[in-house]
Amino acid sequence: MGGQETDKSRNALGERARGRPPAKTFRDLVVWQTAHQFVLAVYKLTESFPRAGQFGLTAQLRRAALSIPANIAEGFRKRSDPDKGRFLNIAQGSVEECQYYLILAKDLGYADMESATAQLDEVSRLLTAYAASVLGARR
Repeated sequence: MGGQETDKSRNALGERARGRPPAKTFRDLVVWQTAHQFVLAVYKLTESFPRAGQFGLTAQLRRAALSIPANIAEGFRKRSDPDKGRFLNIAQGSVEECQYYLILAKDLGYADMESATAQLDEVSRLLTAYAASVLGARR
């Protein structure tokens, strides 16, 4: 693995092209930052969910949301493409799981999900681009 490939694998979504240095830690990744903000929004949003759903939808949505940035972070240091791909794929699966939980919460009338859905759509877009840039750069 050459230095250029390493820079690409840590260069989330063209950061160098925007004048930013390559990511040194997962916290430098725009995709992780956006996913983390989504988690914070989910925690705030679910505070208003009915108490009866505390161990159901609330817990499931929070768990799935947490899984997104956690798996991005864990995959960041993995050295092999299959390992990186596995963690990014788990994060992508958690995005889809959150999509469903937001639909369910809206249908149950728990809250307006428009903002959370828009945030999650952005996370999904960034995650897809990040996975393509990291995994595609080595092929």
